[in-house]
Amino acid sequence: MAKTEKKTTETPDEGGKSNKTGLYIIGAVVIAVLVAGGVYLRSGSAPDPNAPKPDPGVAELMKPGPLPDIPLGNADAPFTVIEYASMTCPHCAHFQTDVYPEFKKKYIDTGKVRFIFREFPLDGLAVAASMLARCSGPDRFYPMIHGLFETQKTWAVPGEDGKEKLALIAKQAGFSQEAFDKCLADKSLFDKIVEVRRRANEDFGVDSTPSFFVNGKRMTAGHEISDFDAVLGGGKTEDTPPPSG
Repeated sequence: MAKTEKKTTETPDEGGKSNKTGLYIIGAVVIAVLVAGGVYLRSGSAPDPNAPKPDPGVAELMKPGPLPDIPLGNADAPFTVIEYASMTCPHCAHFQTDVYPEFKKKYIDTGKVRFIFREFPLDGLAVAASMLARCSGPDRFYPMIHGLFETQKTWAVPGEDGKEKLALIAKQAGFSQEAFDKCLADKSLFDKIVEVRRRANEDFGVDSTPSFFVNGKRMTAGHEISDFDAVLGGGKTEDTPPPSG
C-alpha cells in the first residue's frame, strides 16, 4: 500500500430454562443504534479541515476519559504515542499489520515508547468491533485489535453480512454467540466508545484515521516507520525530556 500523506449471568425462568429473551431484545436495540450511529458518525458536522489544529499537549490528552486507557510499554518511556483509529479504516489496518510490528520491536519493546490505542469509529460496524475488543478484557485487548485488523477485509463489509462475518471472527477469538450478543447489547460501552470519538474530534481536532500524537504533538507527515523515525529520532532518546503531565 502506498504511503498515506497528510478498535451477565443468565436468569432461569420458571421452567428452569435460561431466559435470554431480554438479552436478545436489548441486543437488537443496540445493534439498531449501531446502524443509526454509523449515520451519525459519518454525517455529523465536520470541522474545517483548513482550520489550524493546536497541539493539545500530554497533560490534556492523558486526562481520564470515558474508557480507561490500556497502555503498552514502559510507563517511564521518554515518548508517549497515542493512536486514534477506526476498526474499518484500511489505512489503520495497514499501520497495524505492516508498520506496527517493526514499530513495537524498535520502540515499545526497547522501553522508548509508551503506546496507547484509542477508538475513533467511522461507522457502526467499527463501533461493534471496538466493543468486542473492549469485551475481550485488558489482557486480550491488543491481540483482538490486531486480529480484527488482520482480518478486516473479510468482515468489514456493508449490511448484515458485516455483522455476521464479525461474529465468525469473534467466535474464532473465543467468543460464544451468547458472549457476542451480550457484548453488543452493552449500551453503556457503546456510549463510552462514541464519547471517546467525540472528545477526540471536538477537543483534540482528530478528523481522520489513523491519527497519532507524540508527547502531545500531532503527527502530520504520515504513519510509516520512517515517519516515526523522524519524530522519535530513530530510537535515540538522548537529550529527550520525558513527557510532562
